[in-house]
Amino acid sequence: MVREGMNHSLYSRRLRQFVQEVTVYPVSCEKLADGRTDREWLDGVLAGGARIVQLRDKVSSDHELLVKARYFRKKTREAGALFLVNDRLDIALLVDADGIHVGQNDLPPEEIRRLAPDLLIGLSCNTLEQAEKLGEEVATGTCPVSYFNVGPLYPTDTKQGLREFIGPQAVGQFTKVCPLPFTVMGGIKSCNISELCSAGVRRIAVVTAISKAPDIAAETAYWIKEISASLGDVRGGDAAF
Repeated sequence: MVREGMNHSLYSRRLRQFVQEVTVYPVSCEKLADGRTDREWLDGVLAGGARIVQLRDKVSSDHELLVKARYFRKKTREAGALFLVNDRLDIALLVDADGIHVGQNDLPPEEIRRLAPDLLIGLSCNTLEQAEKLGEEVATGTCPVSYFNVGPLYPTDTKQGLREFIGPQAVGQFTKVCPLPFTVMGGIKSCNISELCSAGVRRIAVVTAISKAPDIAAETAYWIKEISASLGDVRGGDAAF
């Protein structure tokens, strides 16, 4: 899809880095970090080698969130890692983030793309129908989304009150109908890594598995090592890129 105003080299570089470098995808949640701040969490995941981080903060004031996002941008830029903001397009644009991740009830990706042609846009897909819609947009060249997330796979503390989880079998179902790069998320533990990678997963988004670890840096490094070992030299599954 040709996007007016797009800096093709910038967007392509961001997407290439996402596809080629990202294995573990840490997502912040300060209340689930055992007393550690988002800044401490960030320093830990970057020290552990994360190539992407997502700032997810639904409780800070706008001013606090902006200050925090600027810190995230500074540190991720120093580390050469991608930085995405959850939901908040205004914050993402103000700090020159690399992208934004949204859910089905957040800002529509097509509207985000119109205002932010160079941002990576991630979209959560919780049903097969949502993935099918994306696949149809890819086929017609009208898809504004860069990657999609399949989940939640397992019960998770980050989705209060949610009772339905789509399970690991959804990976094959969703990716069959949509060729975009994808992540998986939702209650994933290190014991699930091998099974998920065997099912075609290349990027695993996690919150509590890292945020609750005694040593965040060491846990991040462990996930990177385990995912890479499970994948071997295989980097398939991203036909759209």
